[in-house]
Amino acid sequence: MKSNFSEIINSDKPVLIDFYADWCQPCKMQAPILKELKSKLGDDVKIVKIDTEKNQQLALKYQVRSIPTLLIFMNGQEKWRKAGVSQARELEQVISGLKSEA
Repeated sequence: MKSNFSEIINSDKPVLIDFYADWCQPCKMQAPILKELKSKLGDDVKIVKIDTEKNQQLALKYQVRSIPTLLIFMNGQEKWRKAGVSQARELEQVISGLKSEA
């Protein structure tokens, strides 16, 4: 990842981080759900995929023990996390809840 991770998550908009691996079947199920979410929310959310195989230090730092693991950051702070496949509606509710807090 070229840009600095802390720069990416230090946004006043929700930043959804998807920790995944290419060989992971549930991760493959999560990908189209995130596309759907992005098409619904547009610029209201930034979605970043992080390959745990290529970014093992980052996965360790954020204690990602299973994949997919989704984390949502705002202003550099972790606001939400869930391991396993998440549905678009659930993610949408979490993100709109965070935006109303801001």
